[in-house]
Amino acid sequence: MATHEYSTRLAWAGSTGDGYRAYDRAHEVELAGGTLAVSADASFRGDGSLTNPEQLLLAAASSCQLLSFLSVAALAKIDIVAYEDEATALMPQTSGPMRITEIVLRPRITARGADESTLAQLVETAHRQCFIANTLNAPVRVEHSVEWAS
Repeated sequence: MATHEYSTRLAWAGSTGDGYRAYDRAHEVELAGGTLAVSADASFRGDGSLTNPEQLLLAAASSCQLLSFLSVAALAKIDIVAYEDEATALMPQTSGPMRITEIVLRPRITARGADESTLAQLVETAHRQCFIANTLNAPVRVEHSVEWAS
């Protein structure tokens, strides 16, 4: 079996010499599609106008569910014409090491030629096959809704 390898490049420049409150959290992440400006969440003294690592993690989970779902739907010959997700991740502030404790994906799926039960099974199958969800320590819930295309 093949092993798939993924890589990114990250670059930051600045100084931590003036202490925790002073250094810039902005940095660049190079991905296959280009360079992404990233910072810490504004709650952690970052630039709130930039993408933060927590959002990237959530986007990875959401994107993986989408791609897994499209795959299983296509194999089942179900016509999916639109998919939108409004996902959330929860990270409670604690005195110990912080972590994302829950991810909720809320895809709105627009389909043709399938019933609700079949689509629910495909959503669950996709969730079980999602590489990212299988990797994460936090639980990932999928709360889908369906609309029917004319």
